[in-house]
Amino acid sequence: MSGVAKKIADVTFKAGKTIDWEGMAKFVVSDEARKEFANLRRTFDEVNSQLQTKFSQEPEPIDWEFYRKGIGSKLVDMYKEAYESVGIPKYVDTVTPEYKPKFDALLVELKEAEQQSPKKSERLEKELVEFQELKKKLSTMTADEYYEKHPELRKKFDDEIRNDYWGY
Repeated sequence: MSGVAKKIADVTFKAGKTIDWEGMAKFVVSDEARKEFANLRRTFDEVNSQLQTKFSQEPEPIDWEFYRKGIGSKLVDMYKEAYESVGIPKYVDTVTPEYKPKFDALLVELKEAEQQSPKKSERLEKELVEFQELKKKLSTMTADEYYEKHPELRKKFDDEIRNDYWGY
């Protein structure tokens, strides 16, 4: 087995072990999405098992002596010579160098977003609390009370009224 195929088989085996299928399944909401997710998992498992069985084993060597006894030396030697002359080209990865910089840039972007995420989450939670408070007070709140919290809106509406602009 070639080194590249073995590496691919090893990586997929490790990937199968590290994927949290149950954790991802918790995020799937609709029935259609559950079906698609099940198909994805089944397909991944099938491909993973094929890679493990087909590419992780070395092929059995050919017993040329066995065939010499049954067929004859001349014909077997001809096949053996043809078999040994077959050159299997080595896989040259031309895709990874092309996409590696893009992937690395995405990883950097991901790290930045990950660092900013708690700040954004905190800000959104504060906004959510404000909106919940506003929702509770909205039925009894006067326009003046609302304008105290949002003076820019008071100025905007006053300017529109002063300029006789009613949104038409």
